[in-house]
Amino acid sequence: MIAHLRGRVFAKTPSSVVIDCNGVGYDVAISVSTFTALPAEGTETALFIHTHVREDALALFGFAELAEKRLFEKLLTISGIGPKLAITVLSGISAERLVGAIRAQDHATLTKIPGIGKKTAERLVLELKDKLDDMVGFSPQPNAPPSLGAVADDVLSALVNLGYPRPVAQKAVEHASRDAAAAQDFELLFRAAMSAVK
Repeated sequence: MIAHLRGRVFAKTPSSVVIDCNGVGYDVAISVSTFTALPAEGTETALFIHTHVREDALALFGFAELAEKRLFEKLLTISGIGPKLAITVLSGISAERLVGAIRAQDHATLTKIPGIGKKTAERLVLELKDKLDDMVGFSPQPNAPPSLGAVADDVLSALVNLGYPRPVAQKAVEHASRDAAAAQDFELLFRAAMSAVK
């Protein structure tokens, strides 16, 4: 099984990357957060790999962080979640927020993730809430800034995924959130925050 790849980024999109390892190109499915962590094309990188084998296919799933790979593999233990849905889930919400939502039994946040319905959200909470204690790095930090709310967190995540530095994006979202109407609407808050970072 392939567990790790180091090579040159040959081509990349938000959902996949081709890594050239000594002339062999590996097509690897990735999450949006791993895509934003990748260097420019032509630059060397390294990814943790989950190899998924079926009778008719062999697929590689890559992660910039080992913790994200471990969370991906925990998602695969849930009935009804295959590797494609698992990578979609990790593209729809940050790993930290996903772990937090499962631990808090926050079904409302989970059902906002593309591909996750009410029943799947319930299964996620039921089957994983007691299995995430070993997810180092995903515990709430005592000095972490308080959450501005689910909408603001989603906007912050979107800005970071677009390449804005987290501190800059955080300030922009905090500034835009002062408008109570915008703070409750993703599109309004996103536009206001985009204006604030320019």
